[in-house]
Amino acid sequence: MNEVVIVEAVRTPTGRRNGALSSLHALDLLGTVLGSLFDRSGVDPAQVGQVIGGCVNQVGMQTFNVTRGAWLAAGLPLEVAATTIDTQCGSSQQAAGLAYSMIAAGVLDSAVACGVEVMSRVPMGSAIPTEPDLGTPYSQSYFDHYEPTTQFEGAERIADKHGITRADCDDLGKLSQDRAAAAWSQDRFASQIVAVDVPELDSSGRTTGVTTTVSRDGGLRETTLEALANLKPVGRPDGVHTAGSTSQVADGASAVLMMSADRARHLDLTPLATIVDTCLVGADPVLMLEGPIPATTKILNDNSLTLGDIDVVEINEAFASVVLAWQRSFDADMTVVNPNGGAIALGHPLGATGSLLITKAVHELVRTDGTFGLVTMCCGGGLGTGTLLRRG
Repeated sequence: MNEVVIVEAVRTPTGRRNGALSSLHALDLLGTVLGSLFDRSGVDPAQVGQVIGGCVNQVGMQTFNVTRGAWLAAGLPLEVAATTIDTQCGSSQQAAGLAYSMIAAGVLDSAVACGVEVMSRVPMGSAIPTEPDLGTPYSQSYFDHYEPTTQFEGAERIADKHGITRADCDDLGKLSQDRAAAAWSQDRFASQIVAVDVPELDSSGRTTGVTTTVSRDGGLRETTLEALANLKPVGRPDGVHTAGSTSQVADGASAVLMMSADRARHLDLTPLATIVDTCLVGADPVLMLEGPIPATTKILNDNSLTLGDIDVVEINEAFASVVLAWQRSFDADMTVVNPNGGAIALGHPLGATGSLLITKAVHELVRTDGTFGLVTMCCGGGLGTGTLLRRG
């Protein structure tokens, strides 16, 4: 197998719902980070073998292979092929897993993994049809095997299962905001953020010629435990999760440039990190969001590591109970988990989050001179993703 390295990883700031990035077309948002990969690395984009992108709500501006459209909209070489996949919230992390597999197998010597979601304009659930002739996402035979639940209900059941309280969730919500604020105050994201030029639109949706540059995550807000305690539950009337302890709806894009170590040496490039291993595992589709637990178990066991060997963990804060259940399962040291804040503070732009978390982990390993990084996510339908990174 070929050793696979990451030579560049970038992300846009995350825009809060109906915020600074909401007027952008998905092609232009993703195209911005794709172009930046090559501006920063100096790599010729024509030499990329394939581009694999993640997107969950593939409808409207995000349909018709949004990854290919974004590549072309950015003026990148038409000869380079692109594919868009849907692994729910883990889409762009699975895109990275597929790119890794093809490079490791020798099918390609370089690839881009990326993702995009403009949730302000293409809301979650937009891809579920309303026309009765098109059917529904589940058949009766599915219901014969599994109880249908929402992610909100799954998160509450995980909390029940692991004894997680409202106070526990509020504490994590505050921690996420505090860490994200500290990261920005210390300029920790400088090496990964791509500023985005956003055109101003008039009342008819036409550009006015005025452009605003967005360079900061939009979801940060001052948070106190007292304020969090006054928020209403979002899952159940007596549930433990509120808007302050769940991921924020967000707009964003991210991209990772990967290649074989031999190819990187040939181009005289210094990798940011090596991808050691990846996985995608199945989990209970009723609880739905416990996937990071078996994904972490598999990736650690397969590589003869313990969680104590990991210097940086990025686990998606879809809901506070997801992170807390995972933490309790491994007795994890939370000082290395989401050290710069997670989706509760920064947002969760669905299809973009997987490669966004890889980007965050890689740059944090570089910043702290850490050795191993782990990225893991829960995904709708009961899946868990895992990526093991090594610095140096």
